[in-house]
Amino acid sequence: MGANVRGTHACERVVVNRVPLQPMKVLTLLKSSYPNAHYYLDFKTPLDLLVAAILSAQVRDEVVNDATKELFRHYKKAKDYANASVNDLVKYIGKVSFAANKATHIIAASKMLVDKHDGNVPKTIEELIELPGVGRKTAIVILSNAYNIVDGIVVDTHVIRVSDRLGWSHQKNADRRAQELDKLIPKEWWKETQWLLKAHGRAICKAPIPSCSRCPIGKLCPKVGVTKHE
Repeated sequence: MGANVRGTHACERVVVNRVPLQPMKVLTLLKSSYPNAHYYLDFKTPLDLLVAAILSAQVRDEVVNDATKELFRHYKKAKDYANASVNDLVKYIGKVSFAANKATHIIAASKMLVDKHDGNVPKTIEELIELPGVGRKTAIVILSNAYNIVDGIVVDTHVIRVSDRLGWSHQKNADRRAQELDKLIPKEWWKETQWLLKAHGRAICKAPIPSCSRCPIGKLCPKVGVTKHE
């Protein structure tokens, strides 16, 4: 292709290819803007986190945290969940979407913990994804936040939106996007990346209209796909 490249798409390709050279600048600025960014689901034990993570699918964090306040007071160990009925759990998690299905997963996962892991939440992705209701994303969440075993970047809706606009990845498949981000961002930043992009997505880089005039990384962002902003 010659030097006289024309058209919006060609321009976007040039920008998108340039911007990934700057992820550390972006993350450093975001860390200074959101110094208190942290994991968003409340938990005290790995089992708490397993349960909260299963409940969190397609649910706002606040709804999950509200439901688990009472749930965690009554259920402390895997055997407690394993011996519960779906209706027992739904009493506490009724406001969570697909509550009965998620209760079923929690009970089945807890029975597997009791039978195969002495009631403990395992520490490998391979063992975690064997549990009902646990996929790769949930497994990475548990390892990273319960055990500080960082095995990749967690991709949620905020990470997808912000990384799209930054030009870091345009993969529709969450696992493939996570793989691209893992290659782009140094491992020591993997754990914080989701916290920071989520905080930024909630505060500034919102859907459908971001507040670009207040954005701390505005000068580094190509605003890919943004047609209107504040």
